[in-house]
Amino acid sequence: MNMNHILIVEDDKDIREGISIYLKSQGYEVFMAADGIEGLNILEKEEIHLAIVDIMMPRMDGITMTIKLREKHDFPVIMLSAKSEEVDKIMGLNIGADDYVTKPFTPMELIARVNSQMRRYRKFMEKLQAKEKEHTDSIYTIGGLEVNENTFEVRVDDTPVKMTPMEFKILLLLIKNPGRVFSADEIYERVWNERAINTETVMVHVRNIREKIEINPKEPKYLKVVWGVGYKIEKLS
Repeated sequence: MNMNHILIVEDDKDIREGISIYLKSQGYEVFMAADGIEGLNILEKEEIHLAIVDIMMPRMDGITMTIKLREKHDFPVIMLSAKSEEVDKIMGLNIGADDYVTKPFTPMELIARVNSQMRRYRKFMEKLQAKEKEHTDSIYTIGGLEVNENTFEVRVDDTPVKMTPMEFKILLLLIKNPGRVFSADEIYERVWNERAINTETVMVHVRNIREKIEINPKEPKYLKVVWGVGYKIEKLS
């Protein structure tokens, strides 16, 4: 995951450009702003992965800018301050900054803080993406029918539908294999986890599922019977 865009918001040109040189030498792509207003403008146009923000700046200070950026962004913010007073530090961290560096600082100290925050942010984003993928992978959709394997929810045209556990298991088996015909025996064995004896119960459950998910159960759109063979969830183009 290539996350290397850093925004420096600092009104002192020498400090701004000095930080930029060191960050570029570490392989980071750098964007620069002289105050909070310029900084927020850059955020509108560029994808930023970490911001280094000075507290004392003209037009818009770093505290105000950080409050505003936190409305939309969750990347790390490292605040810079010429004061070593605790009040600045507490204020900065309370409004959503992740770290705090007091001027004067050595370039290597700042780089170490940047690298540490970027590592944490990368891990956070990787976990988030894995969760999103896991969530997406557990949702099966055919037309307006949606079955969520993780939450056991069924929706038809975005309306929740209540299912018994067995109905849910049958529907999940069919929707995971769209177009494939399952015999009543096969459904029974897969859902009940035992050898098929009484497959009439499958027919009853299928009828109940149909009543719940079909607008007209007599002319089903989703759950079809293939006479003499079994049941399937229709693939919809």
